[in-house]
Amino acid sequence: MINDVRGRLGEALFLRVAGPEGPAQRDRIHGAEGPRWFEPGSPITEVHGDASMFVGGIRALLLQTLHPAAMRAVAEHSGYRGDMWGRLHRTSTFLATTTFGAADDAQRSVDIVRAIHRRVVGTMPDGSAYAASDPHLLRWVHVAEVDSFLRAHTVYGQRALDQDERDEYVAQAGLVARRLGASDVPANEAELVDALASYRPELRGTPEAREAVRHVLVHPPLPLLARAPYGVLVAAAVGLMPAWTRPQLRLPWLPVTERTVVRGLGSAATGTIRWAMRPPA
Repeated sequence: MINDVRGRLGEALFLRVAGPEGPAQRDRIHGAEGPRWFEPGSPITEVHGDASMFVGGIRALLLQTLHPAAMRAVAEHSGYRGDMWGRLHRTSTFLATTTFGAADDAQRSVDIVRAIHRRVVGTMPDGSAYAASDPHLLRWVHVAEVDSFLRAHTVYGQRALDQDERDEYVAQAGLVARRLGASDVPANEAELVDALASYRPELRGTPEAREAVRHVLVHPPLPLLARAPYGVLVAAAVGLMPAWTRPQLRLPWLPVTERTVVRGLGSAATGTIRWAMRPPA
């Protein structure tokens, strides 16, 4: 009975993040033969393989919406009402392939994404052009993700990384970002902090961003079993957002509650996911 509930919970949450092809993709990625870009047990495999990524992935989506060009690209070329989950599926598959997959498969994934980015172009309301292949915009998407994954792992990860490991994680993630075409990517955590700060003047909560955020927070197409733990993961992700982003995206800010109740529930939820996703003995 416990194993049955655990299996259904794990499957529901995994499918929500990885998509309907997730199980087949997981088997293919981990089962493929050949060298990998990253050694097993290195910081990037530890961070990207931990249940805290459920929190980090949601936070990354929320944070990325604050760049008007990135948000407009999603709205015009994907449809943010229906594709925010699609973005999460594609991102999770890409991360899994480049982190854990065979080197040939990882490079193929990068090549596919670069080809898609070349087709994503358009015009901002002020008449300026945007392009998903712009190295500056790619850098924003990258630093928002890496900061989110690292912060989520720091708070909810199974094992805390020391400073050298944190710096190595940022450097390892940067290798993938450069292959995608990003420029001037951070090589350590201090550079990551500086990179995020450099984007602050460009960021704001547009109507498109706020609607996308509402879609992720309020309208998750989830089975009943997964809705309560998902709500906890969302609260944990919001709790890791910088205070200045809250009014921009109309997110709540309850600092005491977030540091106590939400973090306690978030730790319990990620622990449950870690347990649910572990194969039964």
